[in-house]
Amino acid sequence: MRKIALPTLSLAAALAAATAFSSPALAGSPDGKFQVKVMATGVLPDGGIDKVKSIDSGLADTLADMGVVDVDAKANDNVVPTLAVEYFFSKAVSVETICCFTQHHVNGAADLAGTELVDHVLILPATLTAKFHLDTGGPIKPYVGAGPAWFIVFDEKPGATAQALGVDKVKMSNSLGLALQGGVDIALGRSGYGISLDAKKYFIKPTASFYADGAKVLETRHDLDPWVISAGLSYRF
Repeated sequence: MRKIALPTLSLAAALAAATAFSSPALAGSPDGKFQVKVMATGVLPDGGIDKVKSIDSGLADTLADMGVVDVDAKANDNVVPTLAVEYFFSKAVSVETICCFTQHHVNGAADLAGTELVDHVLILPATLTAKFHLDTGGPIKPYVGAGPAWFIVFDEKPGATAQALGVDKVKMSNSLGLALQGGVDIALGRSGYGISLDAKKYFIKPTASFYADGAKVLETRHDLDPWVISAGLSYRF
């Protein structure tokens, strides 16, 4: 299993949030330069197989004997806590990063429906978006954003069906992609506190490699492409 250091940005986000919510020295303001958000987030991935890049002839014969022609997959949904940290260059322009971990498994679909392919996939979706805010003159401020996303994958394991077919190891690639974002911030008075609603659409195509006794027997590329829907409290200072 590869060892990957957590991004420094995630640690900085956690420290900034802890400081903002605990220190009375940081006076809240709806026009402050910094904003932190603590949200509940629904992660709704696709996970379908975009392409079978390679397959061992023995595994192909086994699948054919099972009557498997149409091979596809689906990742499960999850709900996780999320921390976001944002810096405003002006009233209209900001940058934001998020910190969370989300865990998934990938099951078969189509002719593989009911099978368990990959278990316990832990993902850190490191994301940085540039955002444009519409100043409505009131407390409700919609925004849109876009930016790069780097999905870092940890601790993936073969599912029960994959193990039954002789697979003893699975590796999913870290993947660079794009995130599009839209949402609204609603200020609660002049205290700096508010409510945030946010939606992101990611475009990510990781590769899954399946191994049996050290040999790669299957490699597939997946349309992970999750919707990430969040709602929670914000504090701006």
